[in-house]
Amino acid sequence: MILQSCSPQPTSTPANCFSDSFLVLHLKKNFKSCYFYNFKKRPKILKHEMHSLYCPKSLSSNFKIQALETDAGKLDDTTTKLEYDDLIWPSPSDEIPFWKREFPSWDIKTVGPVDIPKDSDPMHIVHVTAEMAPIAKVGGLGDVVTGLARACLMRGHKVDVFLPFYECINKLHIKELALTSTYNSYYDGSWIPTNVYRGVVLGIPVIFIEPSNHFFKGQSVYGGAYDELEAYLFFSRACLEWLQVSSTQPDIIHVHEWQTGGLPLLYWDMYHYLSLKKPRIVLTIHNMEHYGECRAEQLSKCGLDGSIYATEEKAVDERTIGHNPERLSLLKGGIVYSNAVVFSNISQKETLCSGWLAGTLIRHRDKFFGILNGIDTAIWNPATDAFLPAKFDANNVEGKKICKLFVQRGLGLAPEGLPGDPDKCVSSPGNEHWANEILTENSQPPSTAPDARVGREFEGLAQLHNQGSSLRILLTYSEELSHMLYAAADIVLVPSIYEPCGLAQMIGMRYGAVPVVRKTGGLADTVFDMDDKSQPEMANGFVFEGIDEGSLNWALDQPNEWMGIVKKVMQMDNSWNNTAGKYIDIYSSVRARDQ
Repeated sequence: MILQSCSPQPTSTPANCFSDSFLVLHLKKNFKSCYFYNFKKRPKILKHEMHSLYCPKSLSSNFKIQALETDAGKLDDTTTKLEYDDLIWPSPSDEIPFWKREFPSWDIKTVGPVDIPKDSDPMHIVHVTAEMAPIAKVGGLGDVVTGLARACLMRGHKVDVFLPFYECINKLHIKELALTSTYNSYYDGSWIPTNVYRGVVLGIPVIFIEPSNHFFKGQSVYGGAYDELEAYLFFSRACLEWLQVSSTQPDIIHVHEWQTGGLPLLYWDMYHYLSLKKPRIVLTIHNMEHYGECRAEQLSKCGLDGSIYATEEKAVDERTIGHNPERLSLLKGGIVYSNAVVFSNISQKETLCSGWLAGTLIRHRDKFFGILNGIDTAIWNPATDAFLPAKFDANNVEGKKICKLFVQRGLGLAPEGLPGDPDKCVSSPGNEHWANEILTENSQPPSTAPDARVGREFEGLAQLHNQGSSLRILLTYSEELSHMLYAAADIVLVPSIYEPCGLAQMIGMRYGAVPVVRKTGGLADTVFDMDDKSQPEMANGFVFEGIDEGSLNWALDQPNEWMGIVKKVMQMDNSWNNTAGKYIDIYSSVRARDQ
């Protein structure tokens, strides 16, 4: 989202102007919908007009921030002529949108860290997941799997990723793709012929599972014309079946989210009694909002007796006790049956003490760990990012001006704004309230709404606001566009009610966008207020604690030297190198050493 200045037109451009327009990147889980803002009105007028938008009702006019000038006419002439003469500037009338252009090849292996020491006791780690960036990415889960897998590979471990071979995957993005075997895996009374493909994605060995039935067909990762829960139960068993028939005994099977929550049940109550003796199971919960609600007869289709899991000690969904029928939760079953459970934040109190799973979490608290996510700093690197029209880093942010202007022009947004002291933000709304609070007639934001009802609201807003030159809502997903938006953004606003960790604030900092966040979950573990005098060395953004407009208004009402903040956040290390070692410690603590 691009927020234009709220201050009056100055007579001259400030020497250290960072942007005459404010790019606010409004995202929830990915970039399925994007919207952008220009603020050209005086603060008092703006304050009264934000009551129906997706951010707090007012942005303080006292938030004094200087921003890089993005008007092409005010860019440094020498820099523009020497470095950007060959740049093809986009236009909203282009037949091909600028984020769908062909981009230079990008060999991620050549830009990864090379000086990471190898661990002395290497393990074989298998990830079983519904998502993997960039080939099957819907949200942060895909980024986490890819980043953690690459980090463990660099530390000397053997890593494989099991992924459904979705019909929508672009096979051109997979190196060395080959059909290696065919076997049968059980589903609903029949043995389904299943293909196994191997390939390499960003240096990571990937094993693709392709059943011969209708599972995983369709033009998107989720939402195909099949029962998703049953498809992922099949996938969970198919992964274990392949490990068995191929005589593969990894040290760790790392499952993610509810989609693979059935695997720990299948492992301990079936395959461990067959031939898989060595593996131990680690579950990471990225989002507690999705429980994998499952009928007992659905679980039975994968070969287990679903009725025996309908107890509070195993997998019954306690919200449905007394209903007809009672239902199970794959996420709860995964918690009960895994050897270790990881939350993607350090502060677990919010999770353990709230919600219907609180009893299960407390009963199994001894196997819980909190580990912050990281970002892959080779994939997310503005100095080498193949998707950016201009590169930049903390020592030379000139390219960020180009990125902002590039995005504005490509979306038909007016680049000539009002330099001075803009209010700005880039956000990841935690619910519809925040989204409605920020969407004004004079602004530019991007966001996603996986919830169908919110998605329909965005569609209506797009039809209403996409006609002028001050706002765009894009109901689409694009990995390329996401990189461009982070590069163009000034602030990442994440006012989440609940946030396990989140990557938006980390990626934003990497690209010079300062985080403004609510103090919750992983956000509280990664963003520290600039006004906190007790730990000035950690200060890297603006933090508010309430869920009302005044709390965010307070956070924005802080005068700071903006360029110093931008350079500081770009130099902060939120890489997987810092956190992968903690996962390795957990793997080591639960692995079976006597098999």
